[in-house]
Amino acid sequence: MSVDVREGANRLAVGRQRPLPTNDTQASGDGDDLPPRTRRGRAAILFVALSVALVVVALVAAGSGQLRVPPLEVLGSVLRHIGIDWLPGPSHPQGDAALWDVRFPRVTMAMLVGAALAVAGAVMQGIFGNPLADPGVVGVSSGSALAASTVIVFGLTFAGSWTIALFAFAGGLVTAIAVYLLSRSQGKTEVVTLILTGIAVNAVAGAGLAFLTFLGDTQAREQIVFWQLGSLNGTRWQYVVVVLVLVVVGIAASLSFSRKLDLLSLGDRSATHLGLNVERLRAVAIVVVALLTAAAVAFCGIISFVGLVVPHMIRMIAGPGHRVLVPASALGGAVLLMLADLVARTAVAYADLPIGMITALVGGPFFFWLLRRARRSAGGWA
Repeated sequence: MSVDVREGANRLAVGRQRPLPTNDTQASGDGDDLPPRTRRGRAAILFVALSVALVVVALVAAGSGQLRVPPLEVLGSVLRHIGIDWLPGPSHPQGDAALWDVRFPRVTMAMLVGAALAVAGAVMQGIFGNPLADPGVVGVSSGSALAASTVIVFGLTFAGSWTIALFAFAGGLVTAIAVYLLSRSQGKTEVVTLILTGIAVNAVAGAGLAFLTFLGDTQAREQIVFWQLGSLNGTRWQYVVVVLVLVVVGIAASLSFSRKLDLLSLGDRSATHLGLNVERLRAVAIVVVALLTAAAVAFCGIISFVGLVVPHMIRMIAGPGHRVLVPASALGGAVLLMLADLVARTAVAYADLPIGMITALVGGPFFFWLLRRARRSAGGWA
């Protein structure tokens, strides 16, 4: 059976098999009709462009703020810390301290959270067979935030710095399973059902957050508001380490079953005939989505639409193959969230805007466009 799975995935990757046009398949024009050589060329260019953008944006973001450090001095500081004295370090006497104590932890966290949300969105879209799936849209982020807020209000610390992350993971897992069970009908996930389920889950989570806000003291209420708005302010290296472990495990797991997600896009019956255990794959993928969402929510709050926008844009450029989609989404998500955090820190002088507001301003209109596009391709949902 494993030979059949590998062979079927290879045929899908080179475009010799295409899913039948149903409500659950990706919208047309996502690059799946490109010749294999063209698709590989686009993928290579995409990875190079995203990698360069990642480095450039990281240098600019780390040097931007009230204490401005030129990008070359930022790079010089990094090189000096690894023993390479090629470029001058920060000229300002507090430059190095500002970079390593404040800026670099925040920029690194933005990379990790953006990558986690984008990969979670790509995996969720793969298991639901729907480009509208996203941890924020269907309520997984809200479920994680609700569980994390419970830790804040009741002061739970039994697992140290991992307590919030563990509760966020449990909340995201329960929410993801509930969404999966409630949105499936006759072996498939319909667009309208998925969105309505997400609305209901977000409403319930919102009510839970409101109740916790009522129960908590002033400090707890301020932290809950932080979860709902999303922010990278106050990031420290110890938080980055916790998120790094979760994100690395989640992305590695996503890459390990990326070929199987390609088979799943053929439909449950066809994937089963090719030797794929569909239900086991979905169960594992839901756990991975919860893990990645918990990593993003645990210390930064709810940041919406990254998992919706990034995978869809990558799919439009390089096609639907998940072996390219997953790592490219990680890079794209990291770049997008660093840019959003840069805007949040610098758009208003002496203010730090909620990063969730920035991503929602970009992702909201994109979601409306994608919703109308998916509706046209499906011929209506009536």
